[in-house]
Parts: sequence; structure tokens; C-alpha cells
Amino acid sequence: MMTNPILSQDGLYLIFRWIHFMVGIVWIGHLYYFNFTQGPFFAETDAQSKSAAIRKLVPRALWWFRWGAAFTFFSGLIMLWYKAKMSGPGGHEIYTTTSWGIWIMIGAALGTLMAANVWFIIWPAQKVVIASANAVANGGTADPTAAAHAARAGVASRTNVLFSIPMLFFMGAASHLPFALNPETSLKPLAAAITAILLLLEINAIKGKTGPMTSIAGVIHCGLALTVVLYFAVCFLV
Repeated sequence: MMTNPILSQDGLYLIFRWIHFMVGIVWIGHLYYFNFTQGPFFAETDAQSKSAAIRKLVPRALWWFRWGAAFTFFSGLIMLWYKAKMSGPGGHEIYTTTSWGIWIMIGAALGTLMAANVWFIIWPAQKVVIASANAVANGGTADPTAAAHAARAGVASRTNVLFSIPMLFFMGAASHLPFALNPETSLKPLAAAITAILLLLEINAIKGKTGPMTSIAGVIHCGLALTVVLYFAVCFLV
């Protein structure tokens, strides 16, 4: 009789990965819904329909969106910890001595920024927008800061779409694009370059504008370009 493989270390890791995939689909699916479907609809519909959607539809979608982000983030952390544990003594070195580790850490950095944007920029801003729409519907006055909050949430949401494209590439590359890594190679130049690129983009999410990411085509093209830049940063600096 075959030993049940799900009860092994690999089986437990698979369960974490399965959860990570499921909640990640919920999160990224809603991210793309907000940007590719809801946004254009809001731009074209009448004020009454938009208000009703903000009050009734958006809060439900945001619930799945933010908790999908949270569970994706924490299940990812568990996977990173458990993968190092499975690798034995000094297992954390897998993240700096293997191509798997390099790819996965770039993807994890992107995912971490995305989760932070959800909880610390998008959700707080959208709460103001929803509260303002409810106040108007109940005969009150609109919050004068609602438009600015909506714009800030929009920039952060577009930035998350930008980040999601290379994030998915590098998560896939971890398992399907191995390369030989010289143990003598210092990863400090690569870490510095990627940190600088992502920090500049995140500062724009916090304080800047959508720029070329304003259109759907624009944000997709920017995401593909960022993927190429980060990929070749690894090629040239490792």
C-alpha cells in the first residue's frame, strides 16, 4: 500500500502552495476586474448607477480583494519559511545561492509591495469614497476629499497591475526557468538595482500620477517593460 504523499513534507508544502494559488487568484482577479472592467464602466455610466455601484457592489468586491491580498501575503510567508526549513541547516541560503531563490524573492518583493498598497493606500482611500457616496444617498453632503482619495487609490491600483505582470513572470520562472549561479557572485548590485527601481515606482504610487499607466493598454505595456527590465537586471548583474 502506497504511503500517503500528502502527509509528507512535500505534501504539506503543496497544501500551502495550493492555498497561495487560490487566494492569489481571488486577489489578482479582483485587481484586474477593478482596472479592466469596473473602471471603464464607471467612466461611461451615469452618476446614479455609479453611486449605486459604489455603495452596493464596490464594498463587496473590496472585501474579497483585500482579504485575498492578506491571505496571499501570509501564505507566501509561510511557504518561504517552510521551504527554508525543508532545506535543512542553513536552509535560508537557498534564497541567495539558487536561481529559484533569486526569482522567487523578486516575485515576493513585488507581491509584498502590492499587498501593502491594498491595505495602506487603496482600502483606506476607498473607505472615504464609499462613505461619501453613502452620505449623499442619505441626503447629506459629499466629502470634498473623496475625489482626491479616489485618484490616489487609482494610482496605487494601476501600480499594482504594473507590479503584477512581472510578479507572475518571476513566480513562474522560479520553477520553470533555472539557471546556473556562480557561488562567488555577489548579489548586492542586483539587490540595489531592483530596490531602487521598485522604490521609485512605489513612491509614485504614494505621491505621483498614473502617467502612461492611465490607459489599460498603457499599464499592460508598462508591466511588460518592467518585466523585461527586471529580467535583464538579473541577467547582467548575476
